[in-house]
Amino acid sequence: MSRSAYQLPRRHILLTANASWDPIGPICILCLGLLGISTIRTAQMISQGDQWKGQLIWFSIGLLLYCACAQLDYHFFRRHAHSLYAAGLFLLLLVWTPLGVSHYGALRWIRVLGMQLQPAEVAKFTTLVMMSALLAGEKIDSLRASRAALVRLLAIFFLPWLLIFLQPDLGSALILPPVLLALLFLSELSGRFFLLFFAVAVLFLALLTWDIYRYRNFLDENGLRPDRHAGLYQAHSLLPLRDYQRNRILGFIAPAVVDPGGTGISWNLRQSLIAVGTGGLAGKGAVDSSQAQLGYLPRSVSTNDFLFSVLAEERGLLGSLAALVLLTALIHGNLRIAASARDRFGRHLATGIALFLLMHVAVNMGMTLGLMPITGVPLPFLSSGGSFLTVCCILQGIVQSIYHRRRNLA
Repeated sequence: MSRSAYQLPRRHILLTANASWDPIGPICILCLGLLGISTIRTAQMISQGDQWKGQLIWFSIGLLLYCACAQLDYHFFRRHAHSLYAAGLFLLLLVWTPLGVSHYGALRWIRVLGMQLQPAEVAKFTTLVMMSALLAGEKIDSLRASRAALVRLLAIFFLPWLLIFLQPDLGSALILPPVLLALLFLSELSGRFFLLFFAVAVLFLALLTWDIYRYRNFLDENGLRPDRHAGLYQAHSLLPLRDYQRNRILGFIAPAVVDPGGTGISWNLRQSLIAVGTGGLAGKGAVDSSQAQLGYLPRSVSTNDFLFSVLAEERGLLGSLAALVLLTALIHGNLRIAASARDRFGRHLATGIALFLLMHVAVNMGMTLGLMPITGVPLPFLSSGGSFLTVCCILQGIVQSIYHRRRNLA
């Protein structure tokens, strides 16, 4: 198909009287959002927390943004991709200004009008839009012929990724690379690039393994505990990792070695496994559950990063499977809509959104089940957090817009 087939319309297109909607997306979003609010509320039943009220407000705002984005022609985001990308970078830079808010040594939030916002969530969205817009307008073929386009694409990717990594926010930094690879694969880039990427990934893992080995020796030689020293090793390392991040990797690789009593860096994971393992088929219910209610699973993480653990304990295997089925249906629907998109931009954007959600689900559930290191990645539409929830709603609204203007629409 010629590149002229992908020219942008000159104005926004609103839904007409014969509009068609994909019902799967809205149903999944409503069920997941309400399930998340309910689980947050029951997780704080004994402590009488009101975090669920804030989640309800953010979810209501997210639904309004979903409807707005669904009605707007998705090419609006392509025309304004540069402005959105610049705004995302600007928000990332604001964390190093007086507006920045630090929690546990991480500078990931800004305070605006009394609210705390997480710029990384916005930047992931704007970077996805910018990468999709670039790939929609460039012919990607062999590695040599596509060199200039790849340099621009990697520059677009690297700037926000570096700013997110330096906050530090390792969890958010892990989300973007698979999305980039998926977009390049969809663009039919030469296989040589993926072989090169695989070689670089293997080299990085080898360096990381060597660094963790040196870190463990450093602790042993100085008689230090991984969870009770003030980042003494990170100044001696060539890798830009914080020691608490190394602790999480150590806690994943050898928890019995670095925390034999289970009271240090592996505490959250052990309590999460207890919560998931004791939920049974139908769950204990909110009254009889113990991990979140009694604070064994700390209240600072039970409603966001480890909400799936609370869900598994209170509602058991059936509740966990219900959430997983809804998330799977949502992601599959995004891929189905991507396949029917009328142009490359819609196809790239819907695919990127599907991978964005898939990575969050895989990393979050993986860390709560002990299959991945703990990185602080929220679960879409379930975990508490206004910035992430509203971004997810905006992304799904864009997918709905792509569906309405799909290629087989009369």
